[in-house]
Amino acid sequence: MARKSSERFLALLDVLAISAWGILFLKYWLTGKLFLLIHPNYIWLTVASGVVLVLLAGWKFFFLLKQFRQTPRAGTTSSTQHMTFFPPGWGSSLLLAIAILSFIISPRAFASDTAIQRGVTDTLALTRTKPQAFRISSRSEDKSLIDWIRTLSVYPEPDAYTGQKVKVQGFVTYSQQLPEQYFLISRFVITCCAADAYPVSLPVKLTQNRTAYKPDSWLEIEGQMITERLAGKRQLTIQAQSLKSISEPKNPYDY
Repeated sequence: MARKSSERFLALLDVLAISAWGILFLKYWLTGKLFLLIHPNYIWLTVASGVVLVLLAGWKFFFLLKQFRQTPRAGTTSSTQHMTFFPPGWGSSLLLAIAILSFIISPRAFASDTAIQRGVTDTLALTRTKPQAFRISSRSEDKSLIDWIRTLSVYPEPDAYTGQKVKVQGFVTYSQQLPEQYFLISRFVITCCAADAYPVSLPVKLTQNRTAYKPDSWLEIEGQMITERLAGKRQLTIQAQSLKSISEPKNPYDY
């Protein structure tokens, strides 16, 4: 009897682990949190996986109920011991525990501290974008931050863009290599998932001290491009003329 109860418990643990992950995937999709974790191209796959896991858990739970109502004949072994989809006990417990933590801890977009850790202070050298992927626009102010970075990766001479109008959105990052009159306007670029996200940014020159703009705050900046010597090298820099606070976008990453 004790063995039978243990087998039933492990089978139910499997059902809980499978259903928890399926529901978690669907919850992240419905709340828009998937944009913080994966590239939009893979959202459909995650949603499909969530649906399959929920259906699989439902099928197995129905099958278990049917088995529980049956009394095994003497000398036979309960078939539930053959129904676990994960290693008995510890595997399902670990999966369930991680899923529960994921329900409690909501994903958040990367911020300035992560950008600094991943090397945003050397933005242009760290750019891994593909030049052929950026959009061509006749209006420089229509370019996003990542469009400017991609443009620079094709032709990195900053004087070529001096005087061009610019209008970009991103979050504020402080760099110790920049004077107090400058900060970095940054975005994270994601190619597959959050694990491979990397920061890109451009320096912004202000008419006042940067302390008026807190790290991680989102801004829409309008101005024009200038060339400045910063951190020992010539860099394309935004001469800010208008700075407007904005809410963090639903999808804070670029592609």
